[in-house]
Amino acid sequence: MMARKSKPKVAVWKFASCDGCQLSLLDCEDDLLAVSQEIEIAHFPEASRAVMKGPYDLSLVEGSITTPHDAERIHEIRKSSKFLITIGACATAGGIQALRNFKDVNDFISIVYATPDYIDTLQKSTPISDHIKVDFELRGCPIDKMQLLEVISAFINGRKPNTPAHSTCIECKRRGTVCVMVAQGKMCMGPVTHAGCGALCPSYDRGCYGCFGPQETTNTGSLSTQLKKLGADDDEIVRTFRGFNAYAEPFRKESELHDKENH
Repeated sequence: MMARKSKPKVAVWKFASCDGCQLSLLDCEDDLLAVSQEIEIAHFPEASRAVMKGPYDLSLVEGSITTPHDAERIHEIRKSSKFLITIGACATAGGIQALRNFKDVNDFISIVYATPDYIDTLQKSTPISDHIKVDFELRGCPIDKMQLLEVISAFINGRKPNTPAHSTCIECKRRGTVCVMVAQGKMCMGPVTHAGCGALCPSYDRGCYGCFGPQETTNTGSLSTQLKKLGADDDEIVRTFRGFNAYAEPFRKESELHDKENH
């Protein structure tokens, strides 16, 4: 009798984040049950107290690096992982907490904490890829659960993940949503934002907030020009680009061009 091939060991890790992307995995419900039959969840504190030692075939990492301890811990996780995927805006771009990167974090610490000496933090909140080699980045705030299942399936079966590379604007076209920027003059990040949410905000008559980060090829300068035509000043443009993915390079550079403190 042939020995049964062991299931791939999958680990889920948390760094500085809100846990929303991990919850997206749990929200897969019946689909997750099907996936769990093909993998062995070896480390996932959000879902189970059971912990298996590495090495791991696949690690999913949520959250950004914000402390010296985490900057060391992520290297240990990389060493014990055959493949490592970052999930969500925090892990891929530093997250909303990366807004501190544009200021001196010590100023915030002195205002917020009664005893600043107890705080041990880095000057910036940075994505995982700034510290280690990452095999794939899955964007979103939070991520799309079906995209996550696709990525897990792809790595388990040794193929390339099939996730969209187009912008949110294409998603608007596909669902028949009238462009809120053209029709109503609303500020919208759709032209430069990675697809993944199904154009949720425009479907509710709101501009895209850029939750899924910059698409592979972005023309942020052209978008800023259009936003100015709609009446936006530099301060509004800075706020538009400094959201959940503020420290993603295309968004960061464009916001800095309009930041009066840089000039």
